[in-house]
Formats: sequence, structure tokens, C-alpha cells
Amino acid sequence: MGISANHLRELVIRPTLRQINLWSEAAENLLMGTAAQESLMGRWLKQVNGPALGIYQMEPATHEDLYDNYLFYHADLEDAMHGLLAPRLPMLDQLVWNLAYATACCRIQYYRFPEPLPAAHDIDGLAMYWKTRWNTAKGKGTVEEFVKNYTALVVG
Repeated sequence: MGISANHLRELVIRPTLRQINLWSEAAENLLMGTAAQESLMGRWLKQVNGPALGIYQMEPATHEDLYDNYLFYHADLEDAMHGLLAPRLPMLDQLVWNLAYATACCRIQYYRFPEPLPAAHDIDGLAMYWKTRWNTAKGKGTVEEFVKNYTALVVG
């Protein structure tokens, strides 16, 4: 059993995205789908046989690249991210238990891509966006799995 979809949406994703000024209904649904696909809504907080962490299963290398090659050049977003961190605790560990921080990391990773997000209720489009921008061609996840998990865990 994972996190309640309504709780994740209303208590974590929506307020976090609004706090970092990157909210849209499409972004909210994309992150809901990412959590559903990657961790079954928080059932897995560490990748089985892999390095990915948290409800969105962000890899440490992706996290490092986010800071080194994007946030370093976008001080406003970096400041917003630092405002979500618990002080003096490792950032990577916070991907696991700091839901607001993990949510911001996930959203900003998607935000790095110039292509607009699909329409908010285009689940197939969100699935394709996830596959190409998050899971990538090398990843084991499929568009069909994303749609199935989104339907089962987010829509209910």
C-alpha cells in the first residue's frame, strides 16, 4: 500500500509546485503519474537493485546533474529548493523522506526540457512525456505500464 493519491496531490504536490511557482494541472498530473509508475505511490522508497530514491525514484546522478547543470544557473529555483531542505542533513537522503523536496526535484527535472507538457488529462501524452524525459529509452518502464498505474492508483 502506498500514499493516498488524494493526500499526495492535495498535501504535497500541489502546495509544493505552487511554492516553487511551477504549478499547472498538467505538471501536477505528470508528477502523480510519475509517483504511481516509479514507486506505486510510495510503496518503494529505494529502487530494488538500483540507486534511485524516493517516491519518484530519482537517481543520485540525476540529482547531482540537476544541481550542477541547471540549478547552478537558475538561482531563483535553487533558492526555492534550499527553502524546502531540512538543514544539515544530506540532500540525497531527503529524496526519500522529504516529500516536498523530492517533488520539487522531480518537477524541476521535467521543467528543464523546453517542450511544453501534454494536456492535463491526456494520460497517454503524459505517459509518453514521462518515458522520454524521466525513464528514457534505456529505462525498463513502458508507456503502457504508466497508463495502467495512473489509472489504477491515481484515477482509482
